[in-house]
Amino acid sequence: MNEHKEKILSVCNEICKNTLMETLDITYVDVGENFLLAKMPVTPRVHQPDGVLHGGASVALAESVGSAASYIFLDGQKFAVRGIEIAANHVKSIKEGFVYAKASILHKGRTTQLWEIKITDEEGQLISNCKLTTIALPRK
Repeated sequence: MNEHKEKILSVCNEICKNTLMETLDITYVDVGENFLLAKMPVTPRVHQPDGVLHGGASVALAESVGSAASYIFLDGQKFAVRGIEIAANHVKSIKEGFVYAKASILHKGRTTQLWEIKITDEEGQLISNCKLTTIALPRK
């Protein structure tokens, strides 16, 4: 499993080159049977004007990890995954350090999937709670 896990993480990180995920410095760090975990540094690059993590950066992180999880768990060779709806509740501010986004499947349908993405700080405190709906479109 460890070798398989490292390969999945390597592929996820490799396909992020020259994308928004690279711009935000998002890194995929762990994967399990029903989850994918990514981290993002909180620096001035992702701050809003008053010096705390921008909610839009949190949502970009959540959609990135949820969509990547769909890609992994639905066979991305056969399906193109697209986010079709995302909702976020931001419950705590953070100025520096790292945030971690863990995508866990709530519903795995043939066409649509529902993901819960919890964004936490380094101490495990909840920063944002997000729900993402993805759609799997057959590749032609």
